[in-house]
Amino acid sequence: MNKLLVRKPEWLKVKAPGGENYTFIKQKLREKKLHTVCEEASCPNIGECWGGGTATFMLMGDTCTRGCRFCHVTAGKPKALDPHEPQKVAEVVASLNLTYIVLTSVDRDDLADGGASHFAQTVGEIKRLNSSIIVESLIPDFQENDQAIRIMAECGGEVVDHNVETIERLTPMVRDPRCSYKQSLNVLKKLKSFNPRLYTKSSIMVGVGEKEEEVFTTMDDLRSVGVDILTVGQYLRPSHKNLAVSEYVSPGEFKRYQEVGENKGFLYVASGPLVRSSYKAGEFFLESIIHKNKTNNIK
Repeated sequence: MNKLLVRKPEWLKVKAPGGENYTFIKQKLREKKLHTVCEEASCPNIGECWGGGTATFMLMGDTCTRGCRFCHVTAGKPKALDPHEPQKVAEVVASLNLTYIVLTSVDRDDLADGGASHFAQTVGEIKRLNSSIIVESLIPDFQENDQAIRIMAECGGEVVDHNVETIERLTPMVRDPRCSYKQSLNVLKKLKSFNPRLYTKSSIMVGVGEKEEEVFTTMDDLRSVGVDILTVGQYLRPSHKNLAVSEYVSPGEFKRYQEVGENKGFLYVASGPLVRSSYKAGEFFLESIIHKNKTNNIK
């Protein structure tokens, strides 16, 4: 299973981005000087998502205070926060007529609350312009700061993600030393304890040297802290400076991960070579179930 393939297999080839919606979104982002994880992380799905009229906004700049080995986002000393960013993001979201929006951010260990209040302000501005839009936030670990985690759990967004990224054994090799597998599980557990009605979500990359049974164990760990949604995707090396790919996992194996995850009790599992944390099929599913539960006033 650890055979290194020099060339990407056919199932990982995607079309070059383009089209009217792609150009429109790119123009809007440039006008407001906003960042997306789609560009900063070199996501292979940028053409599909932007072509479909959606994007994942990255808050608090394009420079991260951490340096995970898998990540293409620039690491270093970030600039001061733009106090107008929450309003600018909300205005762009409103102009795109979206029904579901995903926010994420770089790590900001230089800020007392890790940027949680800035995150929450952005959620609030989006809801102020359109209260019916569903907001999903993919957050850092905030160094497991209870106040910051509570802010995110209670800020009005329907879905909050935090990614474990990989199995426990490989965490020190894949992620920044300030990251911790157990800390990530604790963040997810606290989110649910602070707001039981919140939908929580996490993601696993495969192809970095994990074993199948270790992925299953990670699934069990995520379910033990109440995670509702799981995504499993292929790690793709964004540059030669990043961690090398250990294996290109077959579509059949991804299907197996999906089936096993569903049997373990996740509400939804998106598993495939090009699946990422922000994945359109998962968003459609969540949008449907959230609206249904709002109508019935239950979770």
